[in-house]
Amino acid sequence: MSTDEGRIHKRVGWAPLRHFTERSVLGLLAVIAVGLGFGLLLLLVRLHWGPLLSFDRGVADGLNGLVAPHPPLVTVLQALTDLGGRPVLIWLVSVAAVLLLIRRRTRLAVYVIVTGIGALLLDPSLKTLVGRVRPVVEVPVAGAPGNSFPSGHALGSFVAYGALLLVFLPAVAPRWRKAVIALVATIILLIGITRIALGVHFVSDVLAGWLLGAAWLGMTAYAFRLWRREVGRPVRPWEEGLEPEAAHDVSPAPDEQRLMPHPWAGAAELLVGWVLTFGVLYVMGWAVTNHTEGTWIHSADVGFDRWLQTFRTPSLDDVSYLWSKAGDTHMILLVSLVFCPLVLALWRRWRPVLFVVLAMFGELSLFLITAAAVGRPRPPVEQLDGHMPTSSFPSGHIAATMCLYISIAVLVVPRIRAWWRWIFVALAVIMPTGVALSRMYRGMHHPTDVLGAGVLTACWITVLWFVLRPNADLAEGNRADSGELTERDAHRDLAEPGVSAGPHPTEPADPHTAEAAGPLNTEAADPHTVPAGSTEAVR
Repeated sequence: MSTDEGRIHKRVGWAPLRHFTERSVLGLLAVIAVGLGFGLLLLLVRLHWGPLLSFDRGVADGLNGLVAPHPPLVTVLQALTDLGGRPVLIWLVSVAAVLLLIRRRTRLAVYVIVTGIGALLLDPSLKTLVGRVRPVVEVPVAGAPGNSFPSGHALGSFVAYGALLLVFLPAVAPRWRKAVIALVATIILLIGITRIALGVHFVSDVLAGWLLGAAWLGMTAYAFRLWRREVGRPVRPWEEGLEPEAAHDVSPAPDEQRLMPHPWAGAAELLVGWVLTFGVLYVMGWAVTNHTEGTWIHSADVGFDRWLQTFRTPSLDDVSYLWSKAGDTHMILLVSLVFCPLVLALWRRWRPVLFVVLAMFGELSLFLITAAAVGRPRPPVEQLDGHMPTSSFPSGHIAATMCLYISIAVLVVPRIRAWWRWIFVALAVIMPTGVALSRMYRGMHHPTDVLGAGVLTACWITVLWFVLRPNADLAEGNRADSGELTERDAHRDLAEPGVSAGPHPTEPADPHTAEAAGPLNTEAADPHTVPAGSTEAVR
């Protein structure tokens, strides 16, 4: 034993080892307890135990009688239950994994991926093995495929939200951690209750899902703690998260002091800009709807659509359908849900994300209100998409495509020096052009509707640019390829024990990473067990 190690051992004795052993034994007992609870429920369900079946059916029938007569309540329950559905959970886990990989937290990314995949495999496997039929209620208000036991929503939400909580808890201020834990627990609880209230699961299905999720999450978290110990990292209390020293990297925007310097003034400016943009669109739409009949503008509007009709073929119909879909709500939302997390992971700022989000929400509100106020009829040609609920001016598909891809280009081009940044400029031209031609080809819009979409985009993006200043952080050198975001981590290999990149020059030293500085990389370097004044604790 070295002199330093002897000094540390004399101060702290066996306390770190005792604490680690106690925490480990309690964790194992908890995992075993929930595992046994799940096993007992599984056995009772397989044996068709009468009291359990009677209880399950009674609760299912009672809740169905309360919920079925109230359609608004069913809508709320459906919205809540979707938070535990596979699309939402897969998106959350994928976003978290990509963010962690971009920020070089490989160990945490592997944990999130393995934990999520395990839950995906456990659910269908056990449902197939048990083969329990879903509840049959008097007035069905929702449906679900497959078998009933255990609840996939309960299992998936417990594992996914629990794993994300353990990973990102270090980024939460200590005074808020209990509130965040309570919020996550509430979400998991509500998802399980909605599955019972909607009549797609019995109570025992949901309980089994929670117990199985707790067991799997506990096993993976315990394995992660052992992994940390093997690479020389100290084991911290659960309430500090899986990797407390990663607090800076798991924080969404650690380098952003304030989202906006003057938020109330900015909100007022955005409101004024929105109203002015709506005014311009309304005047333009009212004019082309009511005062162009018999003019060259009306003739050009109708003539261009009829000219495009002459090119219709089954193949071009299919191509135009795909281009049109590129501008619908689902595709725009999908691209936004991919781009915004990448922006946050790379540039560690909320403001660029806010720029994209406000661009899309502003476009949607301006389109819907303007279309309702103007009420322009669709072109007098065959409309391949059938009757639409909104009027013709302005085109929502084209405006959404313009706002999205122009916003992306505005953010990306100044931040990337490589030649491929111009790909985003090309997309900002090609995507709206393709969507515009497809919408007119399919008889859904006039050329002046496309012009209205362009005016909407130009006005609203200009307002957002001057109010939000989305690229203000470029003055700090925050570019995607400048190395600013990962330079301090470039020499760090998280798979090696005792290697740490050290604090960023602009950050205070993290006492939780002191154990990686040399031979004191042991449990004894835990600042919770070594007196604050000890020089050995921070060497």
